Amino acid sequence: MPQREMPLPTVLEPRGRTFGEEERAAVLRVLDSAVLCGAFGREARELEAEMAALYGRAEAVSSSSGTAALHLALAAAGVGPGDEVVTTPISDFGTVAPILAQGARVVFADVRADDGTLDPDAVEAAITPRTRAVVAVHLFGGAADVARLREVCDRHGLLLVEDCAQAWLGEDEDGRLLGTVGDIACFSLQQYKHITAGDGGLSITDDPELARGMRLFMDKGWDRAEGRIHRTMGLNYRMTELVAAVARAQLARVSEVVRVRRERAARFAAAVERLGPSAGVRLPSRRAGHAWWVMPLLVDDNSRWAKGLQAVGVPALPGYLERPLYANPALSGHPPGPCPRAEKLIGRTLLVLQWNEGYTEDDVDRIARALGGVGAR
Repeated sequence: MPQREMPLPTVLEPRGRTFGEEERAAVLRVLDSAVLCGAFGREARELEAEMAALYGRAEAVSSSSGTAALHLALAAAGVGPGDEVVTTPISDFGTVAPILAQGARVVFADVRADDGTLDPDAVEAAITPRTRAVVAVHLFGGAADVARLREVCDRHGLLLVEDCAQAWLGEDEDGRLLGTVGDIACFSLQQYKHITAGDGGLSITDDPELARGMRLFMDKGWDRAEGRIHRTMGLNYRMTELVAAVARAQLARVSEVVRVRRERAARFAAAVERLGPSAGVRLPSRRAGHAWWVMPLLVDDNSRWAKGLQAVGVPALPGYLERPLYANPALSGHPPGPCPRAEKLIGRTLLVLQWNEGYTEDDVDRIARALGGVGAR
């Protein structure tokens, strides 16, 4: 058996998370207030204000998860039965669950072979008279082509939603913050994300009507201004005060978290480039502004690479997903074929490594050595 070094930090242990006295104080502050429900406290509203300020957008609405944040966005936009929403087959199921929950049809467009984000040409080809919105996922922390997707959506009169769950403080190639181009942008505070409160979601927009619609949908259609009147259909997607207080402390850390991840990623990228093309592994070419939620790699055989890295204690996931989203039973289990580039990435060429700010330079160098060892076989 190969000798294993100390396991790399993961987000399921303290070494792989960035918590401190601020988070502890936040929890005690809420407990001491005796108000834990977000409808009656101040933490959720303060978090919304701080999130809006961070991204320079007019409004932010909190919710119970990243999936809920996307559901708020689509509900506020009026997406419903008979509508279609175009999105990617490479993402968490939380990207498509809100579309299905609204009774709309998910239409999958193929992705760019280099980074797995939506191909704007494929998106435009997928648009029909029933299309209502496009959900663009900034995959792994890298930017989807939001400039072109914005043009496509404007040309066809569609809502553009940015799924920024994996891309806190990511930037596009023009240096714009991801989450500032779409009509609505949605973020996640789930355990595995850059910052976490266990679960939680945030949606940001500059449109006051969309913000009002999201706030109503988050709180059972209750505007709480004129008694117990439910003005629209809504669900209980409220964020609790405990979650919001921890999220506020985490939000203050996100800039440093992303800075360190980028610093370590730059060191790793240089090491991978030194391996040379013969090693059979490379990073996606579009790396400007990347937020490095995980480390995506392009390889010749992701199954072989994953097994080789796992054997020396480096967690590696072939394909990120086992299958494209449309091949899941919940979406009728479509046969292969609709999105060949996505299918090739998942089945053959995409390899995902965990990545977090807890990695030391020695950890990064160790992963690079492991890559070199597998590539030499």
